[in-house]
Amino acid sequence: MKKKFWLKLLLILVVLAAAVLLFAGNYLVDFAIVREENVEKDVAPPTEISEEAGNVIAENLAAINAQKEAWLAGTTVEEVSITSEDGLTLKGDLFAGDEDSHRWLLGIHGYTGQRSDTQNIASFYGEQGYHVLTPDMRAHGESEGKYIGMGWLDRKDVLQWIDFIIARDPQAEIILHGVSMGGATVMMVSGEELPENVKGIVEDCGYTSVWDIFADELAYLFHLPTFPMLDAANLMSKIRAGYDFREASAVKQVAKSTVPMVFIHGSEDNFVHTDMVYEVYEACQTPKELLVVEGAGHGQAYQMDPELYFTTVFDFLDRECF
Repeated sequence: MKKKFWLKLLLILVVLAAAVLLFAGNYLVDFAIVREENVEKDVAPPTEISEEAGNVIAENLAAINAQKEAWLAGTTVEEVSITSEDGLTLKGDLFAGDEDSHRWLLGIHGYTGQRSDTQNIASFYGEQGYHVLTPDMRAHGESEGKYIGMGWLDRKDVLQWIDFIIARDPQAEIILHGVSMGGATVMMVSGEELPENVKGIVEDCGYTSVWDIFADELAYLFHLPTFPMLDAANLMSKIRAGYDFREASAVKQVAKSTVPMVFIHGSEDNFVHTDMVYEVYEACQTPKELLVVEGAGHGQAYQMDPELYFTTVFDFLDRECF
């Protein structure tokens, strides 16, 4: 009788533990990748940069914003859309470049962002005569979708945006440029079979994998261990959102890339830790360049030293891609 009692108790405890884990996994999926309208998620640690660096960034941003406004005032914009493989309507803005140019920028924003976030960087390409396409990623902005793709689902959407550009301009020479989740997205796209029209990729502060960035966030936000909490969330993500955090690896995708790539990061990035850029850079086997901007936090590399940032980018593109 005692043996049966303890076996029954053990079974109850196992069932309760599994139920708690599934509940926790569901909660983490809801928190991390389920779309929330009009809610800005505060998931990043406070940016730890010096007062001097902050002043430099503020001054540079004022000049960049002025350039952006001048570019926007001098170009025409068309709202465009595509339908994803799984039936979502995805929207974007298409900015006209020089009439005789076939160079295109496809700019990809970050986590919980929107297409207008890429306009600062896009303005530098616009000043070079590029046509510019800035989409809202699935579950962001005006694009449909319940689940944030963290770059993995988005890579398939970006392939369709590439096809959209080529349909508009069969001679298009396309550069992909993404920041943060956008950086991870363009790296994940890099491992897919790309048309020859895609000439180069610029990734800025993208993470090595969805598993890695969520492991960091689990520790920072909830002070919880990766096992078994992230494993439970990963299971629920596969069931609900259709993707595996471990499979969603920028490192593995970059290793398959056939396209020249620029890797950029801030030296003081305490969100997507700077160490990650060295791992993806080492994985890349194509012509490549690494730029770590001293003093810059997450997503601040172009703000910290725009001249260094864009000279590095455009010199590389001109040398390796066109």
